[in-house]
Amino acid sequence: MRTYLDFEKPIADLEARLEETKKLAQSSNVDVSEAVAILEQSIDKLRQEIFQNLTRWQRVQLSRHPDRPYTLDYISLMCDQFIELHGDRTVRDDPAMVGGFCELGGQTVMIIGQQKGRNTKQRQHRNFGMPNPEGYRKALRLMKLAEKFNKPIITMIDTPGAFPGLEAEERGQGEAIARNLKEMFMLTVPVICIVIGEGASGGALGIAIGDRVWMLENTWYSVISPENCSTILWRSWNFKEQAAEAMKLTARDMQLNKLVDEIIEEPVGGAHNDHQAMANHLKDVILSALEELNALSPEERINQRIEKFCEMGVVVE
Repeated sequence: MRTYLDFEKPIADLEARLEETKKLAQSSNVDVSEAVAILEQSIDKLRQEIFQNLTRWQRVQLSRHPDRPYTLDYISLMCDQFIELHGDRTVRDDPAMVGGFCELGGQTVMIIGQQKGRNTKQRQHRNFGMPNPEGYRKALRLMKLAEKFNKPIITMIDTPGAFPGLEAEERGQGEAIARNLKEMFMLTVPVICIVIGEGASGGALGIAIGDRVWMLENTWYSVISPENCSTILWRSWNFKEQAAEAMKLTARDMQLNKLVDEIIEEPVGGAHNDHQAMANHLKDVILSALEELNALSPEERINQRIEKFCEMGVVVE
């Protein structure tokens, strides 16, 4: 059963009426094709109106939509012959971070990303998409493996943050993320990073240093979530909408501040509305970028990567 967010309720009402009309036609053998066509047009028009005027908080809600495609969904829809690789060769395998080789458009690539769960059992298993240090060490191991075999790397970011538990800190959470930042700058193969949902804090940044950094249209990328920002500033979660507006954390905001390179458009109604269409579009964009990046030498890619990130946050008076 499809889940509707609060601002999608008018669409839900019209779709319910459409379903009732279709059932009426089946039960009474009455021609309602004209009424169905009018309702479908009304739904399309309403959906476009709503999604063209979303607030920043509404985009945060969309990034967390329970029906939104996750990393493994994109892999299954875009790739052939995916071989998942496990473990960091030090502690254990972290289910919150997945990755492996696959065939994408006829070429072998390494895909790595955070993975959330669809139900309570899966969410517990995946730790709600919050990796431990071994998750980031696994990601780095896979990146180095891809570099060894000269294969491009694609990372998919969707996390509320790195796991903040005591055991994670004891095993070196900060060091693991910091090492990833350093090593990703120096990778000799093409690296494409895509925020597909939530991009929170160092948990996101730990796999987000690349030649191309993109965000899907209805995602966010920030050092802190609106709820936690509201808690710090107002001592309450009730001001999360104001916090989201002040933080300017959407894809459009990030592009205006030159923190991401491109915004990937989603199907009308959001990526959760049409997984296959979203995956097809993302695949086309990735393959086009890989063609550009493969034409560069490793030295050119590294220098451009370093230069791009060094320009961020620099103020010239």
